[in-house]
Amino acid sequence: MKCGKAFRAFVGGILAGISIAVGGTVFLSLENRVLGAVFFTVGLFAVCTFGFNLYTGKICYVFDNGRDFALDLPLIWLGNLAGAFLTGMVLRATRVGPALTERAQALCRVKLEDGLLSIFILSVFCDMLIWLAVEGFRSNPHPLGKYLSLFFGVTVFILCGFEHCVANMYYFSVAGMWSWKTLAWVLVMTLGNSVGGVFFPLMRRLTAQKDRKT
Repeated sequence: MKCGKAFRAFVGGILAGISIAVGGTVFLSLENRVLGAVFFTVGLFAVCTFGFNLYTGKICYVFDNGRDFALDLPLIWLGNLAGAFLTGMVLRATRVGPALTERAQALCRVKLEDGLLSIFILSVFCDMLIWLAVEGFRSNPHPLGKYLSLFFGVTVFILCGFEHCVANMYYFSVAGMWSWKTLAWVLVMTLGNSVGGVFFPLMRRLTAQKDRKT
């Protein structure tokens, strides 16, 4: 049973990685950065609508769930990496591959030339917005509000230049720029996303506890 659960978590992570990679492909394919950010939303739309496992969304709820949920997170991260990597490799073999690779390389060079503190901070803010998007989708009672939450959360983090570890897994893959340095940068992005993802939930918990005491 546990093996089956782990397998489902990993496969759900692969599907989420593919979904985010498709969003990243749209972003790379469009000259207009605003339109690219808007259509990137298809990735999180697929994840939330079909219940795929995206690390940057799941980490937001790590303190609301038990030990098994937390133990699934590394599997989900690896599944995200596998899905994003495979999508990048497959697209490199198509007629759209050269253009995607060229644009991704320019984007990835900027990231790899940045300092780790900058990368970390940008990643923190990214997952704050992911939490707003995912929690808005979960808790908003109005269907339009649910999808506007996804739209604003994703579009804003992209236009602000914030760092999303799974999106970057795809960019580095389609760019063909994986290295030990790249892995280190992705791990720092993951750490920043993790901190940003739990920030608002923890603040809500703290304020709720203070309200109960008063």
